[in-house]
Amino acid sequence: MSIKRSGSAVWSGGLKDGIGSVSTQSGAMDKVQYGFKTRFEDGPGTNPEELIGAAHAGCFTMALSGVLAEAGLTAKNLATKATVTLDKVDGGFSISAVHLELVATIPGADQAKFDEAAQKAKLNCPVSKLLNAEITLDARLEA
Repeated sequence: MSIKRSGSAVWSGGLKDGIGSVSTQSGAMDKVQYGFKTRFEDGPGTNPEELIGAAHAGCFTMALSGVLAEAGLTAKNLATKATVTLDKVDGGFSISAVHLELVATIPGADQAKFDEAAQKAKLNCPVSKLLNAEITLDARLEA
C-alpha cells in the first residue's frame, strides 16, 4: 500500500527579492507566502524549516500515540515542539538537527514505559526516518 500526498511551491524573482507561496494538496495551506525574509530574517510568512518542524512534531506525536496504544496506554495530552536547525556549511545550507520537546500527560504511565515509548516513536516515525539530521528528544511526563 502506498499513500501519496503533495505540497507545491511557486516562486517569482531572485533569491533575495523574490517571493513565493506554498500550498498543500489538502488545502490546509493555500498560497502561504514565503521568501528570503521569512526564511532568514523572521519576516511574515512561512519557511521550509518551520514546515518540516510542524511535520516532524505531528508525525512523532501521532507515532507516539500508536506506541502507547500498543502498551495499553492512552494519552490525555501530548504536546510536541520540533526545533529545526539550519546551518551555513560549505557555501550553502544544511538542516543539521531537529530537537523534539515533548510534554505528556498519560494516565497510568510510569517514567520507564514513557521513555521507552518516546524513544521508539522518535526512531520509527516516518519523518524521523526521512531526515538526515541529528534528532534529539527531551520528553517530560506530567502527572
